[in-house]
Amino acid sequence: MEVNVALVGATGNVGQEMLAILDERLFPAKEVFALASRQSIGREVSFGDKTLKCADLETFDFSKSDIALFAAGGAVAREWAPKAAKAGCVVIDNSSHFRMDPNVPLIVPEVNADAVAGFSKKNIIANPNCSTAQLVVALKPLHDAATIKRVVVSTYQSTSGAGKAAMDELFNQTKGIFVNDAPSPTEFTKQIAFNVIPHIDVFMEDGFTKEEWKMTAETKKILDPKIKLTATCARVPTFVGHAEAVNVEFEREITDDEAREILREAPGLMVVDKREDGGYVTPVECVGEFATFVSRLRVDPTVENGLSFWCVSDNLRKGAALNAVQIAELLLNRGLLKKAA
Repeated sequence: MEVNVALVGATGNVGQEMLAILDERLFPAKEVFALASRQSIGREVSFGDKTLKCADLETFDFSKSDIALFAAGGAVAREWAPKAAKAGCVVIDNSSHFRMDPNVPLIVPEVNADAVAGFSKKNIIANPNCSTAQLVVALKPLHDAATIKRVVVSTYQSTSGAGKAAMDELFNQTKGIFVNDAPSPTEFTKQIAFNVIPHIDVFMEDGFTKEEWKMTAETKKILDPKIKLTATCARVPTFVGHAEAVNVEFEREITDDEAREILREAPGLMVVDKREDGGYVTPVECVGEFATFVSRLRVDPTVENGLSFWCVSDNLRKGAALNAVQIAELLLNRGLLKKAA
């Protein structure tokens, strides 16, 4: 069954990645409407071998679309997602605005696909934070096997997670340093080139950043509210691909060999774990891939029933665009779209 798709934020990093993934996965789109702000009206974006011209979000009739993929930030989602939903269009939103709404399901298809049915309350589905998405894909099969009690995670997040201007700042600072041009940060609080910044999003009263809070709250909502999680999120000088060092404490013993076999059989994951030079995956190698990669699996002897691992994923794909498209596929496969029924 073919459906019409509206893509809000078609000119941004995630929006363009969504168009690429819709094409790559042969999503049954009868027509795709590229939508953007007024200053981008008429701008062309690629969709496979086609070229789409961006239309004005403010004048678009969402009743013409079955699904709307939102990749334009919280302010746009807050104003326009309810309007699209009211017009009968199922919204899949990539911003953080609806994630903790109890009437909006927060979905990672490999983890909590059954929860997608709850979209009918508001006609809106939320996409999780990029760092949360890859984490819960790796945690889910381990939780099913041994029940997770506590997670400690440190993230190493690429500049693309902060948008194109942030990527440009990394490029320009890196280039400038070689010609003795002193970096002048605008997108980040400090120099990002050849540096690591332990700060993503705003600080909260308890000392954690909002990015760190998101990982905790979203993991509980998606996977299990009983899981205790603490995160430290850092921005690193890479362009694409988020990495995470993860320490997990379980209710029962699980060996690294057992975990390795469980993860190899799990959807959305690839295990590359050789205890030798280069026997692991880095962010550069995951760019353009659909999977979340797990490496460096080993028992943590400092806690009872502990396990540590490293995971990387293309944040523009699984962390955002791919997950949204997978949700749309889930709606179709389960016959949940009224117009497609």
